[in-house]
Amino acid sequence: MKRLLAMLVVLVLVPLSAAASEPFTVAAKGAVLIDADSGLVLFGQNENRMLPMASTTKVMTALIALERSTLDEKVTAGKNASGVPGTSLYLSEGETLTMEQMLYGLMLRSGNDAAVAIAEHVAGSVSAFAALMNARAEQLNATAHYLNPHGLDEEGHGITALGLARVMRAAMRNPDFRRITGTKRKIIPWVGNEYSRVLENKNRLLRTYEGATGGKTGYTGRAGRCLVFSAERDGLSLIGAVLNCPAWFDTATLLLDYGFENYRPESALETGARVTELPVKGGTGERVTVVAAGPLRAAVRVGSAVETGITLPERIEAPVSAGQVVGFARLLCGGAELARCDLVAASDVPRRDFIQSVRGLLRRWVLRLQP
Repeated sequence: MKRLLAMLVVLVLVPLSAAASEPFTVAAKGAVLIDADSGLVLFGQNENRMLPMASTTKVMTALIALERSTLDEKVTAGKNASGVPGTSLYLSEGETLTMEQMLYGLMLRSGNDAAVAIAEHVAGSVSAFAALMNARAEQLNATAHYLNPHGLDEEGHGITALGLARVMRAAMRNPDFRRITGTKRKIIPWVGNEYSRVLENKNRLLRTYEGATGGKTGYTGRAGRCLVFSAERDGLSLIGAVLNCPAWFDTATLLLDYGFENYRPESALETGARVTELPVKGGTGERVTVVAAGPLRAAVRVGSAVETGITLPERIEAPVSAGQVVGFARLLCGGAELARCDLVAASDVPRRDFIQSVRGLLRRWVLRLQP
């Protein structure tokens, strides 16, 4: 009888634990929701499956452009740009706009011609620019394979939902990207035309979802509807991505609602916060102040308790340089690491030379002789 009851308990508990880890499913081939501060995955469904990404590709295009050029640079559309099919700014060959105007056309109108013009301006060719995109994705630990800067269907061009969210997370740390992706409407010049270009952001969440901060839509026949999106409420920043998702905006709303209802922001350290002092061996100073190199923040499930773990040596040897990593801090929940940040020396501590060492010994000797 006891054995039967034990078996029944196991049969009941297994489905419950599975339901707790997967609160719901969505009609998408790949989906993910992450905490923008820590990168923690809060919801995942086939989030590591490589899939076509359509125009969500342009998030990486914009990120590379912002990292490798200035907003006031002049970008001229070549013949390759003016002939790209699909959504377009209708750039004429030889037409010149600033990089900032091109980026608005890229992110709001989703101009494929703008994508090629940007790529050729930054790297000289589409293939060279794609190499930059792939290298940057590797740096971000984003599983992706870029072949072009616009996302038109091409065999092998793809990304995972988690990879896309990680690219968006990096992009949202750039203030110019945040401003551009969060713009609902923008007017830019149309050279040789009596009208200006009026650009309307295709990300409907900016108008319908409280706290929406940015994102990018994408669609091709092969990729289906794709969307990467971000929102912030009460200090909690979330980023999500759905690939091949028919009800893309409804699904994004469901994921964001789930995140805001079930998680809260937790901040243990801010950038530059003093943590402690460390003894310094062989230095001109005996101690050095240790501070946080960056914020220690993460989304924490509502009702969960957290603690901060500090890892530092007992002492360090001179010379010490300001900004030198001397340890790390972790935000923990139930023993699991939610976030980590480096701990660094706040100032220089030069090595004590021979004369300084002798003076120090004499000083201590004199002090001992004093009554």
